[in-house]
Amino acid sequence: MTAQSPHRIVFANEKGGTGKSTTAVHVAVALAYQGARVAAIDLDTRQATMHRYVENREETRRRRQIDLPGPTCEVFRGESVDELAELEARLGEGMDFIVYDTPGRDDPFARHVATEADTLVTPMNDSFVDFDLIGQVDAESFKVRRLSFYAELIWEARLKRSRATLEQQRREMDWVVVRNRTGHTDARNQRRIDQALTELSRRVGFRVSQGLSERVIYRELFPSGLTLLDKGHLGELGTSHLVARQELRSLVANLKLPMPHLPGQLDLNPNEAA
Repeated sequence: MTAQSPHRIVFANEKGGTGKSTTAVHVAVALAYQGARVAAIDLDTRQATMHRYVENREETRRRRQIDLPGPTCEVFRGESVDELAELEARLGEGMDFIVYDTPGRDDPFARHVATEADTLVTPMNDSFVDFDLIGQVDAESFKVRRLSFYAELIWEARLKRSRATLEQQRREMDWVVVRNRTGHTDARNQRRIDQALTELSRRVGFRVSQGLSERVIYRELFPSGLTLLDKGHLGELGTSHLVARQELRSLVANLKLPMPHLPGQLDLNPNEAA
């Protein structure tokens, strides 16, 4: 895979609190466990949550003297797209993937990497407040009235990418909307969101995947930088931890990323016993 440029996975949503950083870190670690070489760029200079998570992970690795696969991560603090491209070239050399974590606000660099993504992942909580980022619905029927500015931006970027795919041998963009915290939504509202997402996905062409519902567990792991894939280093796990691990495995499988075929890689089959 490294004969080409690294596959770019961008976690983007212009709203905060949707689980972008948590999801990005766990996907990056899952890829590393499968033998992939992973770099990460944190574009959220204010919070730098992904970078802090990776720092905590490295500190735990040193303190416990254990093997903890994960990404090489840096925070982008430049002021131009050219500077970002230089960081991408340096971190991405010899890598299979670059994972980008973006801020939960409108940001020019986040827009840039979103339109350049090979896999664009948009986490959202199951609410129409979050749905409004990609489309507006009618207040009575809950049918989609129009695309949001963000959805139009990605739609146009995907069309442009499709035209360039054959000429420039670029990958087509795969857009995946990831539904986090689905267990916190009442059944009627969840059905309405199901219908709206199905309608909009047909119009815009994104895929929908279930995400991470047990988010309190993920927050507990942040200080140590550990993930639910770090078997043997987490102590005794409860049922909710095992369910969350299965959710993570299913999410990674649903992203359908182009994995390098390497000997001895960890099997993340979602059907494997937890």
